[in-house]
This record gives sequence, C-alpha cells and structure tokens, in this order.
Amino acid sequence: MKRIILFDSPESHAKLKPLTFTRPLADIRVGIHTIQEKWSYFWPDVEIGFSTVPYLAQAFPSLPISSPTLYLAGGLCPHEDLRKPLEALLPGEGLTLRGELIAFTTEEVIPFGQEPNLKAIHPIETQASWLTTLPQTFLLNGIEIARDFDQISRGRSSTPLHDPHTVVYGADRIFIEPGASVRCAILNAENGPIYIGKNAVIQEGSLVIGPACIHNEAMVAWGSKIRPNTTLGPVCRVGGEVGNSIFHSYSNKAHDGFLGNSYVGAWCNLGANTTNSNLKNDYQEVKLYNYQTQQLETTGELFCGTFMGDYTKAGIMTLFNTGTVVGVSANVFGSGFQAKHIPSFTWGGQMEGYVPYRFSKAIEVIQATMARREKQLTAGEMAILTHLNENPE
Repeated sequence: MKRIILFDSPESHAKLKPLTFTRPLADIRVGIHTIQEKWSYFWPDVEIGFSTVPYLAQAFPSLPISSPTLYLAGGLCPHEDLRKPLEALLPGEGLTLRGELIAFTTEEVIPFGQEPNLKAIHPIETQASWLTTLPQTFLLNGIEIARDFDQISRGRSSTPLHDPHTVVYGADRIFIEPGASVRCAILNAENGPIYIGKNAVIQEGSLVIGPACIHNEAMVAWGSKIRPNTTLGPVCRVGGEVGNSIFHSYSNKAHDGFLGNSYVGAWCNLGANTTNSNLKNDYQEVKLYNYQTQQLETTGELFCGTFMGDYTKAGIMTLFNTGTVVGVSANVFGSGFQAKHIPSFTWGGQMEGYVPYRFSKAIEVIQATMARREKQLTAGEMAILTHLNENPE
C-alpha cells in the first residue's frame, strides 16, 4: 500500500484562504472530486494523511511514519505523466515544478512549515493541474471535470436516460449514476462532459452545458441555467444562472440570481436573487483581498467573482462586488454592493454596517442548518471554528 501525505506550505495555505480556513488544500474540490479523492482514484490502494496548519490536524490527521512516505503538495492534482517520476523517487529525493517543491520521499516526520533535508532534487514538467491561487479553482475546473469524468466512466456504462422530454447533445459524453432523475431538461455535452451523480436531480426546464458536474444528491432547480465549467458538489441545491463556479458541498443557492467565476464553500446559503459581479465595467483586471498583505492584490484575471468560506449565509438580493472574499460563518445582508472583504464571523451589510457575529449564535445557526441534513458538527469541526473565532484573521 502506498502512503501519501498531502502537505500545505505556509504560503500556499495562506494564498487559498478563505477556503483553507477550514480545510487543507487537498480537501478543495476542483472538477468532480476533491484533490484527496483524485489521488485515491489514481492509486486505489493509497493511504492518505495530511500535513497542514496545526489547528486543522484533529479533523485532517497525518500518518505515522514508519517507512518511506511520499509527500505531495496539497494543491497538486494527479496526472498520468506524474506516475513514473513519483514512483521512481528514492528516500531523500524530491521533485520541483517551476522552482517549487511538489513531491519528496522521506522516512522522517516533516512538520508543517519545515523544509525537508533532501540529497537530490529533480525539476520536472507536467500537464498536471496545480492549484496555487484562488482564481485557479474556477480556471482549472473544466479541465479537471474532464479528467475526473474519464477516470470515473472508464470501463463503466451510464444509467440510461428514459425521459422522452429531455433533449441531449453529445450523449456519449454524459454519464449518469444510478438513482439520478432528469426531467424535461436540456443536456449539452458537445464541448465538455456532464457527470450526474447518484440520486442527483435535474428538474424541469433546466439547461446544463458541459463541462459540468452535478454530484451525488445535488439538485438543479426548475428553469436553471448551468453554464460550462461548473461543479455542484454533493447535496448542493442550486438554481438561477451559474457559470464557471464550484459549490463544495451541502450549500444552497436555490433561487434565481447569477453567480460566475466563483467558489462557494460547504454549508453556505445564498438567498433569493443573490447575485455577484464577475467583470468590472472598465474591463480592468480584478483585485482580490490577500490575507498575507491584508490589502487588495491584482489577480491578472479579467473575470473573477466571489470566494466564500464555509457556513456563510447571504440574505435575499445580496449583491457581491467583482472579486469579493468572504470568510467563514459570516451572515451578510442588506442593500447595495457588499465590501470586497468580509471577515469571518461578521454580521450585517455594507450600508447597514458590519458588526461581530456572536459566536454562540453562529454555532446555533450552523447546527440548525446541519440538522436539516441530519448532520451535526464533529468535535474536530467545532475545534476549528473555535480556533478561528479566538484568532481573528
């Protein structure tokens, strides 16, 4: 059995906030799977641990080191051209990509933030996706949907689509898992595959254009428009118009409104007609809040929307500006465009004013939200939220 530890560097972990406030990089979903799940598909017998910031360790533990163990950069997605160089690594050897360490083998425990002592480093080139910035989540999503689709569908047959009122284009690039329901919809996979997970639902009048993923038990609401490069993670409920965006899991945007070039964490809710801007009126590149410098930094991207941490909620008709970053467990509402950066555990809106969100109330709301899906916070998740509340960003 292979043993892999997916490691975050302090810099990579900081760059991917607010998504990494509650998870290591390898638990970010890009394509159909999270990065950890991709490696499990790539090496089916793999045993996986994490090396990340200490407060995440209870929920994302490492592995005991008793034999040579492969450390991989948490934002690195598998690709077939990585197989040989990774399997050829000897203890004390590493691989670099564009000057950054992406893999090494060792028999020692390497704590978060510590550089390994390596005797040989080999630079490589690869077609693998490597997640290093927030915009790359949506920029890489279409590529990773196609790669995950090929992995999932290889050697398998799709569940037949029986609804006579659903129109299909590119049927050979549509894969439907058992239990899924599609009625009176349009599925267009001519320019990219469409994956529909177990017990997923695509309701009447919806349009889905690939590459797209409607994951297990996710729902596309009546009359929705799911544009290319979009992933609805497990148990998400999404309506309106969504393009080039990712919903991690258990998040809702059940009504009309536009979301583009964005990433929504787990257990979030966007109220009716909530909309974001993903393009500036002057067609200049978008700036994003940087948690390291605590100021807006250029992204080099013309299209860039909203990045939302876990457990955050937005009231009806909330407007998010181009390149907005929202932390964990914020409760945002009110008129006008919201601020470009909304810290974790914030209550209110730009026009009404932002105030700290009382922690006990925030936890009460999270527990009520999860109870609707017969879930509750684990001890590890509660420890993470407590840490974030006690150590403001």
